[in-house]
Amino acid sequence: MAEKDTIYNSKIKSTGVFSFKDFYVFCYKWLTEDVGLTILENKYSEKITGDSKNIEVKWTGTRDITDYFQFEMEVVFDVKGLSKIEISEKGKKIETNKGSVEVKVKGTLVRDYKGKFEATGFNKFLRGIYEKWVITSRINELKGKIKNDCDEFLSQGKAYLDLEGKRE
Repeated sequence: MAEKDTIYNSKIKSTGVFSFKDFYVFCYKWLTEDVGLTILENKYSEKITGDSKNIEVKWTGTRDITDYFQFEMEVVFDVKGLSKIEISEKGKKIETNKGSVEVKVKGTLVRDYKGKFEATGFNKFLRGIYEKWVITSRINELKGKIKNDCDEFLSQGKAYLDLEGKRE
């Protein structure tokens, strides 16, 4: 069985006026194009309460680094009180959203994700030696890269909400 090391776990939160559709597309494109992840949407739930709605979206993104290592990122969007509003921008009326969004990110380094070292007890022993003595610096380098990718994603998301959204 593959071993998973959680490297990064953080979140951002923003309340104000923003287009959830545009933010959703921005995050998806950033993760697929800039980070190179293959995204799978595990959950999309929408609960309507009056004139607003609560949305929960869960993504799992993966990228094979080598035949041995895989990068896995879990992203959860938790949107509360999302409602449609109209704002005036440069003399034009624009339909957008108002609400609160929280984005949680968890970055994981998956080792031996194909299970090649799981065949026998001896292979597991060899994997321990391989990881401890042969590729220790490679593991540390990949952990740093995963932390940077996750942190950069949250920074880009926060910057997008600060630039494109309007604070209340």
